[in-house]
Amino acid sequence: MGCTQSTGMDDEGKARNDEIESQLKKDRMNAKNEIKMLLLGAGESGKSTVLKQMKLIHHGGYNNQERESYKEIIFSNTLQSMRYVLSSISGGWITKTVGLSSAILEAMPALDLQLQPQNDARRGIVMALPGQMETDSLPPDVSDALVNLWQDHGVREAVRRSREFQLNDSATYYFNSLERMSSPTYLPTDQDILRSRVKTTGITETTFRVGELTYKLFDVGGQRSERKKWIHCFENVTALVFLVSLSEYDQMLYEDESVNRMQEALTLFDSICNSRWFVKTSIVSCPF
Repeated sequence: MGCTQSTGMDDEGKARNDEIESQLKKDRMNAKNEIKMLLLGAGESGKSTVLKQMKLIHHGGYNNQERESYKEIIFSNTLQSMRYVLSSISGGWITKTVGLSSAILEAMPALDLQLQPQNDARRGIVMALPGQMETDSLPPDVSDALVNLWQDHGVREAVRRSREFQLNDSATYYFNSLERMSSPTYLPTDQDILRSRVKTTGITETTFRVGELTYKLFDVGGQRSERKKWIHCFENVTALVFLVSLSEYDQMLYEDESVNRMQEALTLFDSICNSRWFVKTSIVSCPF
């Protein structure tokens, strides 16, 4: 009787052990087909844009509901860019109440440009708005102000000289799209979404398959304050993809206006290459 019970327990234990071994074998097989890639680069280098492109290519793109969710981001990006332009040509007229940091306001050059007199009121409308647009359509007065300001010679000249101050590289694209974006039926296009900008904080993971391989891409915050959060977390990744924005060769950091962005990228790349966490990790540099 006792022997029968013991045999039953042994069989149960063996079955459980076989199940665990089978799962471990399956996990090992899956691991062989899994490529983990960490996207690195200084702030504004294009890491989040790469993930959006992967979604467009491998995940079927964005449905209408997802596109609708980008409206507030796109409107806010456009508004913020116009405010930066107006701040650069407005001298002492702008104060901290417009939502720009004191560091940016202090660093803004006086471009010695003027708006056309009829656009002074439109400037007031734009500068009085909150920094974030929480709306699914541009109000008519805001749309009118942005469209007409973009036609102003002073604004055009300031954008042409944007290397002298901080301006999002998507600004001209959105300014040229203002009439389309002002339509009540506006729905963001793929290009609109790709050019949108939201500061990444923390860690974002995106997974997609190509053939039999599963790729996991990790996007992390690129600003200085974010780096210490992730540098030690990814020593087991297959490869690092380091992104550098070539258009930033003559621009300065948001965090420190005395530091060139390209130099910051080179410094970060050097620290990654010499980090003890990534001694055995492949590193790919992607300037674009």
